[in-house]
Amino acid sequence: MKHSFTYYLTLFVIKLRGLKSDFSKDPIEFKKIRQQDVQSPKGRFFKRNTLRTFEIANSLITEIGLNKNSNTLLLYIHGGAFISGPAQHHWDSLKEIVKKTNYIVWMCAYPKAPEHKISEISASIDAIYNEALAKYKSDQISLIGDSVGGTLITSLTQRLIQKNIKLPKQVILISPVVDAAMTNPEIEAVDKIDPMLSKVGVLSAKKMCAENDDLTNVMISPINGSFDDFPRTLLFVAKRDITYSDQLLAIKRLKDANVNIEVIEGENMPHIWPLLPVMKEAKVALCKIIDELNHYPA
Repeated sequence: MKHSFTYYLTLFVIKLRGLKSDFSKDPIEFKKIRQQDVQSPKGRFFKRNTLRTFEIANSLITEIGLNKNSNTLLLYIHGGAFISGPAQHHWDSLKEIVKKTNYIVWMCAYPKAPEHKISEISASIDAIYNEALAKYKSDQISLIGDSVGGTLITSLTQRLIQKNIKLPKQVILISPVVDAAMTNPEIEAVDKIDPMLSKVGVLSAKKMCAENDDLTNVMISPINGSFDDFPRTLLFVAKRDITYSDQLLAIKRLKDANVNIEVIEGENMPHIWPLLPVMKEAKVALCKIIDELNHYPA
């Protein structure tokens, strides 16, 4: 498959920034990684279209939308290995979504590890969804999450089904981390070609977040839970991503459960590729996400 010039440029920038090196350390240097966090986005667009900021269960919510009277809500659960975020690429992607859909978007900056563990983070995500249900009908709510944001959305959906709480219209998962234990033997080979992540650092971050060092808990490893009755799921995966092999297992589980799932596979793409700025392939993938939000169900 032929890739764009911007694909190679993106890989060069990733290498230049030393992301692989940052995620090759144990313990992972979470304070250094947090230096890239952007809690309040800059620029005219966000100044004009940020409707309010508020807190829910120790999460900071930034509400953004072109139409404050919109009856559709997107919960945006960002990635960052549980230790950081949101970052600029999250805000850049959110901006495009807001500009090209009628959604109100809640950017959900949840509590981070190691100061907070997965049970507290998950309780905060539950509270956010409950607050959303108080203001919107379930079929007016969509969820999107990248990396551990995908972890949190997947485990949230599992809890909603267990508790018989109304489900969102759809979930959009971008390179979700579905198994924090990272015991899949195929990870080692992919680690050699992953330009962004390494098992050593990712596993270190997961241990910082895990409750009682339990990496098998469904809250942090949703692969160990049920995928029965999931709503419509759009899933982006990447072959140059150490989380890819576990995502394949999740895809099989979703298909076995007869979930309405669509998988977009990025050939030679890195982790969270639809959110990477500049890259042509990312822009195409983000357009797919926007189309999903605008047209599903038809």
